[in-house]
Amino acid sequence: MALPTLQGKRGLVVGIANANSIAFGCAKAFREMGADLAVTYLNEKAEPHVRPLAEGLGSDMIMSCDLRQPGELEAVFGTIRERWGRLDFLLHSVAFAPREDLHARVVDCSAEGFALAMDVSCHSFIRMAKLAEPLMTEGGCLMTVTFFGAEKVVEHYNMMGPVKAALESSVRYMAAELGGKGIRVHALSPGAMATRAASGIDRFDELLARTAERAPTHHLVTVEDIGPSAAFLASDAARQLTGLTLYIDGGYHIVG
Repeated sequence: MALPTLQGKRGLVVGIANANSIAFGCAKAFREMGADLAVTYLNEKAEPHVRPLAEGLGSDMIMSCDLRQPGELEAVFGTIRERWGRLDFLLHSVAFAPREDLHARVVDCSAEGFALAMDVSCHSFIRMAKLAEPLMTEGGCLMTVTFFGAEKVVEHYNMMGPVKAALESSVRYMAAELGGKGIRVHALSPGAMATRAASGIDRFDELLARTAERAPTHHLVTVEDIGPSAAFLASDAARQLTGLTLYIDGGYHIVG
C-alpha cells in the first residue's frame, strides 16, 4: 500500500492571492510532501503578493493567468508542456461574481453576472481539465474548491450556491469521463473561513460566528487544515478515490 508522498510529482496551483488563500495552504502541503509546483497569479497588480510566496515554495514557473483573458490559460499549459512535458495534479481555487449580483437574491441576479460567475468559477475548471488531460499520460488528480452552500441554502451565499452546485456536478461527470485514464477529480469543501474571496459575501462575519458555534469541533478551519487533505488526494495513496466532495469543515455539514 502506497504511503502519501508527492515526491517526483509536478503540480499546477491556480488561485493564490495571498498567504491566507486556500490555494497557498494547499501549495505549502504539496511542497512539503515533495512536489514541484507551477504557480499562477491573476495580473500585474497581484504579482507582488504572489511571486514571493511562490518563490518561497521553490517554484521557478510563476505565470500570469487571468481566466477572463483569451489565451492566458492556454499559455500556462503550453509552458508546462514545454518545461515539464507532463502534469500530475492541479488545484483550481478560483471563484468570482459581480458584487451587485452576489448581494442580490438569486431571482434578481443578472444574466450577465450569472454567466460570468459560471465561467470563472465553474467552466474554467472544465477548461483546465481538458488542457491537463493530454499531459496526464500516467494518470493524475484534478481538484477544485467548493462550499457547503452548493448543497444547502446558506444565508447570503446567494447566486454562488447554484454556481458551486454546478461545479460539484461537473466534478462527478468529469470523474466518470476521465477515470479510465487514471485521472481522478475531486472537490474540496472547506467550512466558512476568512479568505479574501469570501469577504465579498454579505454579512460574512455572522456566517463565521455561526459556523464556529454549530460545527461539532466548535472552531473554524484554517488553510493549514485544508492543505494536507488536498495533498493526500493528489498522492498515489488516494488512487482509488475519485468524484469526492471532501468536507473539511469540522463536521459542520452533518449538523441539521
